[in-house]
Parts: sequence; structure tokens; C-alpha cells
Amino acid sequence: MSDLLSSVIAAHGGLERWKALKKAAVTVASSGELLERKGVPPRGELRYTISLHEQSTSAVPSNNPDLRILFRPERVAVETAGGEIVSQRDNPRASFDGHDLNTKWDILHRAYFGSYAMWIYFNTPFVFTLPGVLVEEIAPFEQDGETWSVLRIALPPNVVSHTSVQKFYFGSDFLLRRQDYTVDIAGGPNIAQYVHDVKPFDGLLVPTKRRAYLCDDDYRVLRDRLLISLDFSDIEFR
Repeated sequence: MSDLLSSVIAAHGGLERWKALKKAAVTVASSGELLERKGVPPRGELRYTISLHEQSTSAVPSNNPDLRILFRPERVAVETAGGEIVSQRDNPRASFDGHDLNTKWDILHRAYFGSYAMWIYFNTPFVFTLPGVLVEEIAPFEQDGETWSVLRIALPPNVVSHTSVQKFYFGSDFLLRRQDYTVDIAGGPNIAQYVHDVKPFDGLLVPTKRRAYLCDDDYRVLRDRLLISLDFSDIEFR
């Protein structure tokens, strides 16, 4: 493990603390241009339960607590609280083939996108230590008078995310500031996601706000194109 990665892991609570925990729970309020374009504007908050050591989540909509959204990389489903299947999709990634930024989504598309994103967000930076993940420190980045350290992360095929290769930026305190990626399931637009209000919860430090902006081909941020806004509350690890 590189010195930078070690410092980043320690700043966010430490690998041993993360390994000792099993799940995260968080209430998520989302909005933004992407959801409007996809035809799935938010209708209330979602309460996620996120497994920390396997890519698996469940979520309960605040406006329909009798439903459960279940996610694994190979399957996404909506079920009743009693386990009756409302809708499901195997190999959900394949259902995005040919999509661009304006292709409409159904409820299972939306569930897949939100679920894998929450898993990555609440396991960053500890996911960088998983088998098969490649980590490279690259040139530092200047923004708003600050110099941020940068890690380039390549995820293995068994970990689904926005895209396999992403960049993560860290301040002088080694806390996360920004995450760059393409949204492959929406035609590959370039995204810069800024994180804000990092706070401690049960020994781990996580952002409580994320704001994802569309970028041009050179990753220059288009500040008038807020694609996703996320606010997290009632965060707990156990």
C-alpha cells in the first residue's frame, strides 16, 4: 500500500475499523438534471442498507415503505416487504446497452444506478484495498488555491460502478474532495463529483453531501449542469 493510500485510509477512520463493521445505513435525498432526463424524478427519500464487504444493498422508499429494492451486481429487484416479486432483472448492466444521456429509465434501471453508486460512495476509500483493485498515484491537481493529491483507481470486473477507471482527489488532510468518472450506462458523459461536509459516524468519516457536475472532454466542470445532487442523513454503521 502506498504512503498516500495509507494516509487516506487512516484519515477516513482506518482499515481495521472498517473491517470491524458490517453494514451502513443512510437516508438519501436525490435530485438533478440526470434524473429528470431519465424520466425518474425523485419521489421521496430512500433508506439504504449497504453491506460493506460484499456488493449488496437494499433500500426502502419513504413514500412506499412496503416495498424493498434489492441489488447485487447480477440482479436487481423490487419486492414487497413479504418477499413477493414486483419486478426483477438479471444481468441488469446489459439492459443499458445503447443508452445515452436522454434514454429513459424504468424503475429497475434507476434502482441499479442508485444502488451501485451508494455502495461505492459508502465504501470509499476502503474499497481501494479489495483484491483486484489497481491503485496509482498520479500528478497532483490544483483547484481554488489548493493542491489535491490524486489516486487513479481501476476496479476489477466483479465490482460494478459508474466506470471501471476513476480518479479520486484528496486535500492536505487526506480527506476526499472530488471523484471523476464517466457514467457508462448513460452514454459515457464525463462527471466531476464534489463532496462536502465530511463528518464522523461510528468511527468512519464520510461526506454528507455530493454534487455531480457534467464536464467537457477535458474534464472542465460545467457549473450550470448539476446532474446529481445527493444529501445524506441519519447515517450509521454497525
